[in-house]
Amino acid sequence: MTEPVASNGLQLIVGLVLGIAVLLVLVLRTKIHAVLALVAAGSIAGLVGGMKPNAVVTSLTAGFGSTLSTIGLVIGFGVMMGRILEVSGAAERIAFSLIRWLGEKRVDWALVFTGYIVSIPIFCDSGFVILSPLTKALAKTTRKSVITLGVCLAGGLVLTHHCVPPTPGPLGAAGIFGVDVGLMILWGIIFTLPPIPVLVWYARRIGPRIEAKIGREERDVEACQAFETFKDKAAEREKELPSLTFSLAPIVIPIFLIFLNTGASLFPAAKGTLLVQILSFIGNPVISVGLGVALAAYTLVPGRPRAQVIADMEKGVESAGIILLVTGAGGALGAVLRDSGAGTIIGQYAAGLPLTPILIPFVIATIVRFIQGSGTVAMITSASISAPILMNIPDVNMVLAAQASCVGSMFCSYFNDSYFWVVNRILGIKEAKYQLKTWSVTTTLLWATSLVTLLIANALFG
Repeated sequence: MTEPVASNGLQLIVGLVLGIAVLLVLVLRTKIHAVLALVAAGSIAGLVGGMKPNAVVTSLTAGFGSTLSTIGLVIGFGVMMGRILEVSGAAERIAFSLIRWLGEKRVDWALVFTGYIVSIPIFCDSGFVILSPLTKALAKTTRKSVITLGVCLAGGLVLTHHCVPPTPGPLGAAGIFGVDVGLMILWGIIFTLPPIPVLVWYARRIGPRIEAKIGREERDVEACQAFETFKDKAAEREKELPSLTFSLAPIVIPIFLIFLNTGASLFPAAKGTLLVQILSFIGNPVISVGLGVALAAYTLVPGRPRAQVIADMEKGVESAGIILLVTGAGGALGAVLRDSGAGTIIGQYAAGLPLTPILIPFVIATIVRFIQGSGTVAMITSASISAPILMNIPDVNMVLAAQASCVGSMFCSYFNDSYFWVVNRILGIKEAKYQLKTWSVTTTLLWATSLVTLLIANALFG
C-alpha cells in the first residue's frame, strides 16, 4: 500500500517540475505566448503526473472557466472605466487637486498619491504617459529635479498597479486563491503605504545626482519651457476637466460598496436580512465596478457622443483581452495541479520546511518577474502554482498569500519590462547604468519594503 503512494507522489512531483520547466523555457526562449505556455505546462504536469488525457482537458477548461467566472467581468469593467478616466481628463484633475492641496514644497508627495489613486483603474504605463508632462512643468517652479518628480509619479503608479484590485493582476491573483476582493483591496493598501516614504526619500536622493550626470543645464531649459507652456495653458485646461468629485467617484464608490459587502459578511447572524442581501448584491465586485463604469460614462464625458463613448470603452476592452486569457490560463494550470494531487504532495512537503509558507508565492513571483519582466504574468504564474500547494498547508492566510504573489512581482524592473522603458525614455535617461539606478533600484526598494510589511502582517494575522 505504501509503495504505490510513494511512486505516485514522485511521479506527480516530476510532472510538476517538468511542467514548470517547460513553462519557463516557452516564455523565455520561444515565440510561444504566455497563455499557450501556461496551458502547455498544465498539460505536461497532468499527463506526466499520471492523469488521463480527458481528465487533463477537463481540468484545464474547468479551471479556466471557474477563474474567469469570478473576475472576468470585473477586469473588463475595470479597463472600461480606466479608459474613460483617461480620455475625460479625470486623472489630470486628481493631479491638479492634490498638488494644490499639498503645496509646491510637497509636490513630490502629491505626484506619488496621484499615481497611487490613478493606477487603481488605469494601467501604469498609460497613467505615466498622461501625467508625465506635469513633472517637467512643476520642476521649474518648485526647483525640484524632473527625475525626482518622475520617479515619484511612476512609483505611485506601480504600487497600486501591483497590489490593489480592480487592477487586473491582483484581481487575477485574488480569483485564483479564491479570496474576498474587499479584503484583497484592504491588504493591498496596507502593503503599499509603507513603501511611499522610501520612494520619496530615494527619488529625492537619486534625482539630482542623475540629472547632474546627464546634463542639468539642458534639463533646466526643458523644464523652463515646459513650465511656461503649462502656466499659459493650465487655467484654460483646468476649465475643461471634470470636477474632482466626478473624477474620484467612479473609483471610490465601487471600492466603498465592496468594503460594505465585506463588512456585512463579518456578521453571520445578520445573514439573510434584507439589508445584507442588498449589500451583498451591490457590493459584489461585478455589480459595483459595473456601476462605476456607468457613473463614469454619464458624469465624466456628458457631452461626448454616445458612439464615441462606446468606442472609448471598447478601446479599453481591447487591452483586457490578453489579460483575461493569461488569467484564465493561470487558473487552468492551477486546476491541473490541484486535481492531479501535485498540490497536496508539495504542500505536505513544504509544510515541513523551515520556511514560512507565505514566502512560497512571493519567491515564485520574484523569480518569474526577474526572468520574464511582466508583473501580471508573474502574479498569475505564482498564484496558479502556489495556490494548490498552500491550500494543503494548515493555517495559511490566503489573502496574505495572494498579496505575496503581488508583492513579489514588483521586484527589479529592468530591460525586459516595458514600463522600465516608458519611465526612462520619457524622463530622457538613455544610459543603461543611470536607467538601472533610476528605476530598477526604485522598484527593488518598493519590493523589499512591501516584503517587510508582508512578513509583519503574516506574523500577526497569518
